[in-house]
Amino acid sequence: MNHQVFSELDLTSLLSLSFSASINELHDKLSELGFEDIRPAHGFMFKRITPDGATGIELAEYLGITKQAVSKMVDYLEKRGYVMRQTHPTDKRGKIIVLTERGWLVMKAKEEILTEIEQRWIDNIGTERMQMLKEDLTKLVYEENEGKSSSKLRSVW
Repeated sequence: MNHQVFSELDLTSLLSLSFSASINELHDKLSELGFEDIRPAHGFMFKRITPDGATGIELAEYLGITKQAVSKMVDYLEKRGYVMRQTHPTDKRGKIIVLTERGWLVMKAKEEILTEIEQRWIDNIGTERMQMLKEDLTKLVYEENEGKSSSKLRSVW
């Protein structure tokens, strides 16, 4: 596609395409680093687990899915060495899900890759315009979600 085709797209399409391109690049690079079994939904979960862990109920509420779905996701990630279940620090009958060393490594890799992507954007449009873009998007997101449940706001990676 050339620049002209993109200039004719509406804002929602441009946001969606830029998001998709970034997420696809992130996951391609994670795969190259040996994290090919990580999916965007796992990023949601990792975001809630850090830094101190989370219960299955907390993860279900945060992700907006059932406890059973969370349990399956935790099983998947536990088998691959990203998370582990531990005895809850205050409720000895309960469990808390925490990141393993491999889980922390994928989080670190994610941060580095997203920083590289953002730097490339800065190189393309300039620091000042990037800062303005982030401020404007922050304002729009805040105003659109003011008074709404924060559980509906989830960052994805």
